[in-house]
Amino acid sequence: MMGYTAGVLLLVIVFALVYFGLAHRVLDRLYLSDRAALILIIAMILGSFINIPLTGGRLVTSVNVGGALIPLGIAVYVLYRAGTPREVGRAMLSAVFTAAVLYGISLLTRGREAWNVYALSLLDPLFYYPLIAGVVAYLVGRSRRAAFVGAILGVLLLDVVDLIYYLRRGLRGTVAFGGAGIIDVTFLAAVVAVLLAEVIGETRERLQGGPEVSRRPRALLSGLKGASLKPFANNEVTKGGDQGEGQDKNE
Repeated sequence: MMGYTAGVLLLVIVFALVYFGLAHRVLDRLYLSDRAALILIIAMILGSFINIPLTGGRLVTSVNVGGALIPLGIAVYVLYRAGTPREVGRAMLSAVFTAAVLYGISLLTRGREAWNVYALSLLDPLFYYPLIAGVVAYLVGRSRRAAFVGAILGVLLLDVVDLIYYLRRGLRGTVAFGGAGIIDVTFLAAVVAVLLAEVIGETRERLQGGPEVSRRPRALLSGLKGASLKPFANNEVTKGGDQGEGQDKNE
């Protein structure tokens, strides 16, 4: 129950931040407006009550609209808007690493109560799975967009791996993609990943005296005013900047 409670609390915090316009910077990096984000959150809450059955019998599979389909759609949208092959590659690599780490943990806890195994005692999987997935997605993705996409796709990829595991062994079981709805690991992991990217990115910018401007496109820099920008180093502003691919690692 601890994981469920933490998930509900995190959802309330995210909704409040978006509603009061305090998440504008993050949403802007994800190509979402405050209004669009609120609509998507409400849609995920309502979609959490809709489970679409896929298969029955020995292996029961289903997909939840609010916990899987809508987050997947958002991830695809962000990935499409990201545009640069470098960021797309980071996001996909982040997804693979996230799924691999979560799968390793699932092997350690498979067939037992996960919160009573090894160092995971007293922890609900709904609590530590999003934390682990979010951290791994950020460490590999290194940007807000790549971490967000990597967390969502990584968790869904884990469900695909579980499905293959049950099919190959002919086992009875249940695979529910986003089964807990908006409180599922999929959405929570994405929130954790983006929060990490935002906090660490903001901290780095403050420590270096402003956002990095080397290798940035001139069109972007022309819209930035003030003396808070970090000075150019060796006239590197145009290096890779004309294509817009010289991005800060924590965008």
